[in-house]
Amino acid sequence: MYRAISAKLINVTVAAAGAALLLGAANNAAHAAANQIVARVSLSQQTMEVLVDGRPTFAWKVSTGDRAHVTPTGSFKPTRMHEMWYSKKYDNAPMPHSVFFSGGYAVHATNAIKRLGQPASHGCVRLHPDNAADFYQLVETFGPTNTSIVIVK
Repeated sequence: MYRAISAKLINVTVAAAGAALLLGAANNAAHAAANQIVARVSLSQQTMEVLVDGRPTFAWKVSTGDRAHVTPTGSFKPTRMHEMWYSKKYDNAPMPHSVFFSGGYAVHATNAIKRLGQPASHGCVRLHPDNAADFYQLVETFGPTNTSIVIVK
């Protein structure tokens, strides 16, 4: 299915590709460090900052685990992705643009956008639907092996 890629993602991809071209094929170590995405989630601030090749590119409000549900901390790689997923654990709750990073934990879209910026989930990292789609496309474009999801207190 065709999906339009937003102009901002095209700009990020072109910038990353341009940086890789500037590095040249002769410098494999530097080239290997290029085209990396780091999504840094702050539980205390309820934000996710996305860095592309070390440059801050996006900053979004999130909702992470509430008092009864923990969001795991640490550094993770995406393990699987689903454009649309339904939670088997929580009454088939929709989880659009899911990027799973640890067992059943994922970064995904939510319709509860009024709760963004405060803990409200069962442990997942929830994003505005537009931001979740952008993040999903970034991970799809750069690849899960070039993506890190870092969750800090």
